[in-house]
Amino acid sequence: MSLYLNEIVSVAGKPGLHKLVGKRSNGLIVESLNGDKKRFPTSLTQKVSFLSDISMYTYDGDKKLEDILKILHEKVGAGLELVNKKNSGEEIQSFFRKVVEDFDEDQVYNSDIVKLVNWYTLLKDQLNFNQLNEPDSEEKTKDAKSSTTKSTHKKPVAKNAPRAQSKAKGGVKKSGNLKAG
Repeated sequence: MSLYLNEIVSVAGKPGLHKLVGKRSNGLIVESLNGDKKRFPTSLTQKVSFLSDISMYTYDGDKKLEDILKILHEKVGAGLELVNKKNSGEEIQSFFRKVVEDFDEDQVYNSDIVKLVNWYTLLKDQLNFNQLNEPDSEEKTKDAKSSTTKSTHKKPVAKNAPRAQSKAKGGVKKSGNLKAG
């Protein structure tokens, strides 16, 4: 089973990462990726961050999480050892400098780096890192085909449809600060 980043979310207050399995008028339905496959609904008040929307600060702007995960996957394949929260701050920063040389040390916290490593560990057997960008182009093609064939039968969009909330904080930009365990 191969997942895509636009199907994976982090839910505030819930450890780990989750796969989006459905939508409802007052939230999302997600399934845990940690092996127990527990499903639960989110509410509109919970902060939900899609991994495809997350990026981290660099001195040249920001770098998308998907690009960082690709680089990390390549480096780990070449023998780079992963860090954890027990490593010193210098070891964590040195590790991440090998992955993203120009990351902004003032805005990317060590806890963000450890969170990224935890996410990578959880996702390494479930993602195809070489095709992280691919589903977007496939979906656009599917959407274009379906809109030309079904243009007269569009479903109404609910005004209170769930949305990912974003509050940039720490070393990430757009959808949160790597808040999943």
